[in-house]
Amino acid sequence: MTDRTEPQHRADRTGLVIEDRPDTRRWLVAMLKAAFPGITVREATSMASARARLRDERGRDRAEGPQDIALVDIGLPDGSGIDLIREIAAQHARFSPIVTTIYDDDQHLFEAIAAGAQGYLLKDQHEDTMVRYLHRIDAGEPPLSPSVARRIMTHFARRQPEPAAEPVMLTPREQEVLALIGKGLRIPEAAQVLGLTSHTVAGYVKSVYRKLNVSSRAEAAIEAVRRGIV
Repeated sequence: MTDRTEPQHRADRTGLVIEDRPDTRRWLVAMLKAAFPGITVREATSMASARARLRDERGRDRAEGPQDIALVDIGLPDGSGIDLIREIAAQHARFSPIVTTIYDDDQHLFEAIAAGAQGYLLKDQHEDTMVRYLHRIDAGEPPLSPSVARRIMTHFARRQPEPAAEPVMLTPREQEVLALIGKGLRIPEAAQVLGLTSHTVAGYVKSVYRKLNVSSRAEAAIEAVRRGIV
């Protein structure tokens, strides 16, 4: 890879590469280490081994630090990585699940986003490009391959405009929850910010989704931007 000057990254973070192909797994490990110097990278080759790794990490206490990162392949030998992303988003708030895959179709993309994926990267990227996209995590930006970003834009551009209707009113608490979800926080993180239980915040999220007629974090984030609350 070419020489480049990058910002200093804190070392107290963990990366988890979930990939069954050895060569690809080694490459992704190298990408994480190049993007985040000092990161501790662990590996898993299946859903079962990934769950074991995540249980181990869940028991490790540490001071507040940068978000941990899970690179998740969709096609795992014992199940779908999308199901694993859903588990990570619900049970392992420390980790940002990022898809790393060969699949660039709409079905896999939007299922992954709905499950809680915080990024979607194709494995055919050049090394320098992959590292650059991973750097976006610390800038608060979702790492997306260009073709994936275009698919997302095309998907929403194709949506037919609905007839004008009375604006949907949200309660002050629902607006707070929508703002936090729109900023990329998961339910446990939003609950911590608001001083509420995860169960209570999950109820608010369900109510917001129902009122706004949305079904994914991506759609909720777009609505939050449209309302000017993020």
